[in-house]
Amino acid sequence: MPDVSVVVIVYNDADRLPTAVQSVLDQTLRDVEVVIVDDCSTDRSFEVAQQLAATHPERVRAFQLPENSGAGGEPRNAGIQHTRGRYVMFLDSDDVLEVNACRNMLEAAEETGSDIVSGLCVRLHKDTRNQKRDEWYSWLYATTRTLESVTELPDLFVWDTLSTNKCYRRDFLIEHDLRFPKGMFYEDLMFIADAYLAAKRITLIPNQVYYWHVFERAAVKSVTNRRHEMTNYAHRLEIHRRIDALLAERGLTELKLAKDVKFLKHDLVLHLRDLPFRDESYRREFAELSREYLAGIAPEAYERVPAIQAICAYLLQRGDWGNLIPAVDTLINRDKVSSPLAEHDGRIYWCGGHFDDAFGRSVLDVTDIGYHEKPVNQLFLRNQLTRYQDSGRTVSLAGRITNPLGVVPPGARLTGELEFSARRRSLQSFRFPVGELRHEGDAIHWAATVDLTAGLRPLGIVDSIWDVRLRLDVDGVRTTTRLTVADTELTGSLPVRPRLTRMVADRLQPHASAKGHLAFRLVSEGASAERMQELITRGVHGKPGTLAKTGYRKAKALRKKVVSGDNKLRVYHEVFCRLPVKKRTVVFESHLGKQYSDSPRAIYEEMRRQGLEFEAIWSYAGSPKDFPKGVTLVKRWSLPYLKALAQAEFWVDNQSYPLKLTKRPETTYLQTWHGSALKKMGFDQPALKAQTRQQQEEQQRSLDRFDRFLVRSEHDVHTLARAFRLKEKTLLRVGYPRNDALVRARQREEELGRRERGPLAAELGIPEDKTVLLYAPTFRKAGGRHGRFELPFDVERFAEQFGDRYVLLVRSHYLNHVVLPPTVQGRVIDVSARHDVTPLLALADGLITDYSSVMFDYALLDRPLVFFTYDYDEYVHEGRGTYFDLLAHAPGPVVRTEDDFHETVKSFETQSLEYARKRAEFVAKFGEYDRGDAARSIVDQFFAQWSR
Repeated sequence: MPDVSVVVIVYNDADRLPTAVQSVLDQTLRDVEVVIVDDCSTDRSFEVAQQLAATHPERVRAFQLPENSGAGGEPRNAGIQHTRGRYVMFLDSDDVLEVNACRNMLEAAEETGSDIVSGLCVRLHKDTRNQKRDEWYSWLYATTRTLESVTELPDLFVWDTLSTNKCYRRDFLIEHDLRFPKGMFYEDLMFIADAYLAAKRITLIPNQVYYWHVFERAAVKSVTNRRHEMTNYAHRLEIHRRIDALLAERGLTELKLAKDVKFLKHDLVLHLRDLPFRDESYRREFAELSREYLAGIAPEAYERVPAIQAICAYLLQRGDWGNLIPAVDTLINRDKVSSPLAEHDGRIYWCGGHFDDAFGRSVLDVTDIGYHEKPVNQLFLRNQLTRYQDSGRTVSLAGRITNPLGVVPPGARLTGELEFSARRRSLQSFRFPVGELRHEGDAIHWAATVDLTAGLRPLGIVDSIWDVRLRLDVDGVRTTTRLTVADTELTGSLPVRPRLTRMVADRLQPHASAKGHLAFRLVSEGASAERMQELITRGVHGKPGTLAKTGYRKAKALRKKVVSGDNKLRVYHEVFCRLPVKKRTVVFESHLGKQYSDSPRAIYEEMRRQGLEFEAIWSYAGSPKDFPKGVTLVKRWSLPYLKALAQAEFWVDNQSYPLKLTKRPETTYLQTWHGSALKKMGFDQPALKAQTRQQQEEQQRSLDRFDRFLVRSEHDVHTLARAFRLKEKTLLRVGYPRNDALVRARQREEELGRRERGPLAAELGIPEDKTVLLYAPTFRKAGGRHGRFELPFDVERFAEQFGDRYVLLVRSHYLNHVVLPPTVQGRVIDVSARHDVTPLLALADGLITDYSSVMFDYALLDRPLVFFTYDYDEYVHEGRGTYFDLLAHAPGPVVRTEDDFHETVKSFETQSLEYARKRAEFVAKFGEYDRGDAARSIVDQFFAQWSR
């Protein structure tokens, strides 16, 4: 009796069958048999199978079904009956097994007694140059694990629905009469659902076991590449109905919900993406098939998928084609805004027309995505082509650009141009003016006539595909759109004059790209052009072309290698660090280059105030906007950035320069840090304590680069300095330069007997009679349906209850992002985009925070603080821990619920006196060295000699 029987099914695949069978015969586990089942092929497949059986009589047997079954299920069923091994595996004739697959799976099955052992499947895209590979849901196979029931891991049940990357105990298959559905596509889904639920034990192993070969250009498409066929979709839905019935019969509601989520995220999306390219009759039939099934999807499933996927499913179920097809455009082009949007009761919705349906409102509510907060230059707007007509040399185009929430105002000055650009980067582009632009309801209408024959001159070989963009200027602010073809018919072709003469190509032919956008391709219609194309094709695919392409690829690979992280480090250490240090050069960085802020900014501005002569270099990550003028800006991790650090006399930052960069002895590193510590830091964190000695030593080397470390209290000495294992001589007890402004603000307030707001309040549009509260929480992992940081209180309720007295400023952590609904405009203001928090602290009449280090800074102003610690137990006891009990030391009330938070805000004014003593104690303990002269002290100590 063989250890493993591998059932190889084949239909009209004579050429590839031997390779599949050989992958079984080559297994390192020798006691393996092959059972070939031919689904009544019309080519030589069965003949080849018989030849293989004759060549390997002890290991290969071949069988043929009397008639074609139409799918892969029945051949596998027949194969199971013919197997003799203790375990069974399945293999398709166009795929192969990994050489150790049988051995690894058998050993796992024998060791654990599992009914099913499953390993990692790898998809190999055979049509691609380098055989692109992707691992099939690899997160399931990160480590070996054994399940007593599939309900322990719902993701396995809903995502890994393959039958082929698994090894089954044969007695288990026979005992439970596990069979594939006959004549149905997606037969794997039903079979594996039955098997998962019947198995008493399942083992997952991290080994690659199965190579799934993907042939997208094959003459005969596989089932997964024939999604446009309605039978394909009908079979998919029928299989899903059967699985749903199976789950309902067993009362497995959680598995059903997980499966519903997967259907909305994956199965439905695969078919929705084809809708824009299908005709009206196809869409109607698709909707009819979908409507009944979608009615059975759990409403909770819509809450667990990305918004646009839920929106498309809802609109499909409601038959709202007018809004569905644009929504599918966003499904295909993730960042595109393809709907004009609708505002209703202070919320933003994907579209109108469904406000009477509570479920529809919840699905279509896109307020939290923040479309309403974005200016036109940050929006990728849908631009639907409404006219395409060619007349000889010219083409007449017209379209409608979506204008969501009137982001383009009626009186705006509009100009535009069409840009035709070669798809390959760094090649040429041609621009043509848009002659007509006007507002038209909730869209911008445009029209243009373009003489492509005269105005577009391609090379003719490497630029065969041309994309079209419309660049729209709105009062001088530009946004770029792509032309969505939708239902507009593209016909004909235009004459073109390539620079390499018309012997290369002679026509431009319009077509819709894979993402549905207008594009043109160079084609050959004349006899001479066709002959030239044939010669070019030979050259490209022949030896000269192969050599040229190989050289290009090597150059591209070399460039990629040169700018890789490892090579940048080599360049830094072996090249840049051998250059001379440039005297009077300072590299400043704040929050990993994300901001122009904090103590590095305060030191820089003090140096400028004193008129020192030096070269200032600021690093930035992302956009250089809002960084100072008159300095050298370098992008973080770029070669200029590394060169600047290697040659700088001083480094000044508040977090850390890249950890693996060694600091030269001639360079002085001033580490200002970014806040006193409540939560445990450095080597006091459990995660760092658990690191290996080598990892800890590497971390320590990065910390040992600090020549000076600023502290604002002895609390910092006992926490941060100890956690970072800093020597006493490294510490500078001068306070934080960023807090000089706060200390001076308090001193001035005491001198004048009143508070000065300054220009920031007017800039933010805050009325003089309103009290300003600042909400500034610490970092939170993004959550919620849209992946945003969600406020722990109902901001609309807050605005309604307190908007007549307060203006609430919301400042999220720089690694988070928050979106406010339009209903709170003017009463709640998002100030997260402002680089520096210090001016906001100085403006605020009171601070609301949780565990953020801004508590230590704001206390210097001697103004009220409220601590909204809604997740205190989780944060303190389940996180990395804290250095002190916030409940005992907080210089203001600590609240846990939204109702208590509101009650505290109502009595905000009384807290100034009530907590005055605790604030004074808090400042004495945590801010004793903040005296208002930290920046001047540092500049005098390190840079005074640089005076002009």
